[in-house]
Amino acid sequence: MGETALKIDWEKTPLIPVIVQDAESKDVLMLAYMNEEAFNLSRDTGYAHYYSRSRKRLWKKGESSGHTQEIVQMLLDCDADTLLLRVHQKGVACHTGRKSCFFTDIEKNATLTEPEVDTAAAYGVIDTLYHTILERKGADPDASYTAKLLQGKENSMLKKIVEEAGEFCFAVKDDDEKEIIYECADLVYHVLVALGKKEISPDRIRQELARRFGMSGIEEKNSRADD
Repeated sequence: MGETALKIDWEKTPLIPVIVQDAESKDVLMLAYMNEEAFNLSRDTGYAHYYSRSRKRLWKKGESSGHTQEIVQMLLDCDADTLLLRVHQKGVACHTGRKSCFFTDIEKNATLTEPEVDTAAAYGVIDTLYHTILERKGADPDASYTAKLLQGKENSMLKKIVEEAGEFCFAVKDDDEKEIIYECADLVYHVLVALGKKEISPDRIRQELARRFGMSGIEEKNSRADD
């Protein structure tokens, strides 16, 4: 096992693609990436760990949804720069709630399978909404408001954030609880559209908020000034 790890040149390729296959059905479930730490954790624990390029951090598959991948076999390709994981998949592999991430037929322009689980319950409504926004990037702007925002002028997209922020502030000033909730939801949606435009995962916002715990507001502002 130790000799295998030495074949991977982590300095040359800090992130290697990982093809994930169901050990029983042989269906291809997903494609992810591992750095050396994720690789070692996967081997040591027997459960798949990856490095998320969007979240910029290590993550265990199923850490929030419970849809873990127990590793049956790890195979290295002939160039020692791609892995094949054969796994026992608990639940589903795809964040859309489908068994596999590969469910769109390009020639037919059709979705081949339907979600098997409630993604909002599994991953949370913010992450589900963010990924839905990403899926709208290539949609018809005449049929999708999200696609229209993403494919339109950036200033128009940003103007909507300013407008929604203003409406939220007025709702707070008017002490209208129903409107506060409604306008806040609009604001969050438009902020997520902007994050999706820049492909910045909401998880990175959570990481930043977590970093600030235990730090006073003054300390946090001073730390930004030092940068």
